[in-house]
Amino acid sequence: MAAEAGHVPDMAELADRAAISEILALHCRGVDRADEAALRSCYWPDATTAYGEAAVPAHAFCSQLAEAIKAYARTHHMVTNSLFVFDGDRAQVETMLLAFHYRESAEGDDSEMTYLGRYLDDFEKRGNVWKIKHREPVMSWSQNSPATHDAAHPALSALRRAGRYPDDPIYEQAVTRASS
Repeated sequence: MAAEAGHVPDMAELADRAAISEILALHCRGVDRADEAALRSCYWPDATTAYGEAAVPAHAFCSQLAEAIKAYARTHHMVTNSLFVFDGDRAQVETMLLAFHYRESAEGDDSEMTYLGRYLDDFEKRGNVWKIKHREPVMSWSQNSPATHDAAHPALSALRRAGRYPDDPIYEQAVTRASS
């Protein structure tokens, strides 16, 4: 049931929102790092996605997505503004999505694609764990343009670069944290 707009959630609902928000953020990391295991961990084994005309098994889609995203040299997905409607151990979640895709070209005409849309997610809580049961992205618009990436800028030249799994710095941090 949809609560009245502006209602003050109780502690249990705040905890549920936090768990769902973590899944939304982890999915973005999984896409940007081409990390199939991270992507799969966001979905129940029987979950589906509808990134095209028909719903398909989510775990199989995660394998395809992790490979397909590598067509871009870099990607950056972020989610904002999530709205939650809880009904017991189910939740409908609408989340705004902004994604950037940098494509390198051997000819030097690199390009950038920006995608704006929403995720319409059905989440399900099993035991004490929330995961996506069904996801459908809805596109608002996208735009393509010549790349403006300037890695040679003095303020940026010393920064570490993002990478794919397992070469991104986040995986080094995970190993360092685990051994501490």
